[in-house]
Amino acid sequence: MKDGVRIAVVGTGAIAQLTHIPVLAKMRGASLVALCDNDGAKARALADRFEVPDVYTDFEELLDSDELDAVVIATPNHLHEPHVLSALRKKLHVLCERPLALSVRGVERCLAAAQKADRCLVVGHNQRFRSDVQALDQFIRNGELGQVTSIRAGIMQLKKSGDGWRNRRAESGGGVFMEHGLPLLDLAMWLADGPAPVRLVSHMRRGRGAGAVEDEMQIFLECANGMMIIIYLSWAHVGDEDRWWFETHATRGSARLAPLRVIKELNGRPVDVSPSGAAAREGAFQQSYRAEIAHFVSLIRGESPYEPPTDQVLIQRIVEAIYKAAEDGKEIRF
Repeated sequence: MKDGVRIAVVGTGAIAQLTHIPVLAKMRGASLVALCDNDGAKARALADRFEVPDVYTDFEELLDSDELDAVVIATPNHLHEPHVLSALRKKLHVLCERPLALSVRGVERCLAAAQKADRCLVVGHNQRFRSDVQALDQFIRNGELGQVTSIRAGIMQLKKSGDGWRNRRAESGGGVFMEHGLPLLDLAMWLADGPAPVRLVSHMRRGRGAGAVEDEMQIFLECANGMMIIIYLSWAHVGDEDRWWFETHATRGSARLAPLRVIKELNGRPVDVSPSGAAAREGAFQQSYRAEIAHFVSLIRGESPYEPPTDQVLIQRIVEAIYKAAEDGKEIRF
């Protein structure tokens, strides 16, 4: 790959416009060679703006191109699995926005297809790549905070109207949880090294109609090691600003993100040991996507070791249990 990894972005919605396309257009070791979207005019306008040579409105036609090494899948959630499987059949590396699929079996099919094709499959959990999260991860993995006992996270997003695919359950798989809760759940499980779930309780408030999605959700997950994950979500918040939080509590310390603050017990007293260099020059959102995409490129170039995202099977099991517990009004035991 002398001239860089040749990558196409599939789906040119908001996330692609804000992150994938501008990042790839300037990334060393990669070449953004095509955009694909059923809205050809929108894709062409973006291609002209970022000097991308080719535009497609047909996904299968894009896959037939001989000038392609990898794709970034940024389409609506219900299309992720079929798009991933089609790309892997063509022996392409894949970075897929979360979720990888809308069912456990779907996740397993994608993993099996990647193994069969001998290609890299990466799930777009960009929160893992935040510079402050990377710093927190080192504190936890080095044992400096002791054993993690609970993680509390959430978002309260100001109420806004919308009728796009994210508000149609058949296409999104869910509402505020799929949009904001899934990345928080994944981040909590990743930082805690994937503890086995034991017990789960969840509650949600959905809009009216058979295909409506949830506007509000609360989740309590107990794990086998005694750790608790507690998540609150709302995208119908009535207030003066959005709120986001992520707190980690452990036996010898605690931490919170945005900005990163770490408190560690030393000689029986709490001491602020927050690293001064944890904050990135750019915002966490843009920085995390830049780092994620750079990691994807390095995997394809053989510069970093590849590990298949098998942890997403457990994540999807928990996702399905969250919705079942909320719908049935009953506790789930794993």
